[in-house]
Amino acid sequence: MADTPEPQAALTTSTPTDKDASKICVLLNATGNVPIIKKRTWTVDPNKTVSWIQKFIHKYLKLDANEQIFLYVNQTFAPAPDQIIKNLYECHGTNGKLVLYYCKNQAWG
Repeated sequence: MADTPEPQAALTTSTPTDKDASKICVLLNATGNVPIIKKRTWTVDPNKTVSWIQKFIHKYLKLDANEQIFLYVNQTFAPAPDQIIKNLYECHGTNGKLVLYYCKNQAWG
């Protein structure tokens, strides 16, 4: 699969550069008993999907294969796995960022 997440290359830290101008700033917040990602702000290719971010978080946190990651937008709803990040940002982005909450158990929605 070409979109296999890699922590170093897949998402980048939020230091803006010319090549990052087309990327979307995503803020990842931990919820519940999931390990915390120290770098909370990442830039993401706008054409990536929600499932791609779930896979990235799963790999970054080195979770077991049987553990799931749930994502929520602004603590309100769980987006569909095939939802494009650009669409979520355009509808639910605030202050130039898309805020996503991640957890191992269902929390909201």
